[in-house]
Amino acid sequence: QVQLVESGGGLVQAGGSLRLSCTASGSIFSINRMSWYRQVPGKQRELVASINSGGSANYADSVKGRFTVSRDNANNTMYLQMNSLKPEDTAVYYCYAIVVVRQISLSTRQYWGQGTQVTVSS
Repeated sequence: QVQLVESGGGLVQAGGSLRLSCTASGSIFSINRMSWYRQVPGKQRELVASINSGGSANYADSVKGRFTVSRDNANNTMYLQMNSLKPEDTAVYYCYAIVVVRQISLSTRQYWGQGTQVTVSS
């Protein structure tokens, strides 16, 4: 199977920066798309940023110009550089990946990480 592990969350003041990482491990043949989602209590999980294997990225309007998503394909790792953080960015951030899994045959599956808390104080 495949595991996604996020790191880099924490507490930061408004205007500050954080960098999240998500590393995939396991029976990976290749990773298609990797994405960051976030969720606050009582609300639906929302897409923050997404990047394909070629490096093409897209962002939620609320984070454009402040967040940058990137990935290191050789190490199956995705990053989210978050600058100019706002209190409304406070959420649990989840990593999501569409993975081609190497088993007896190749199959495509979706995985989620366990989440990392980001808290932005005003």
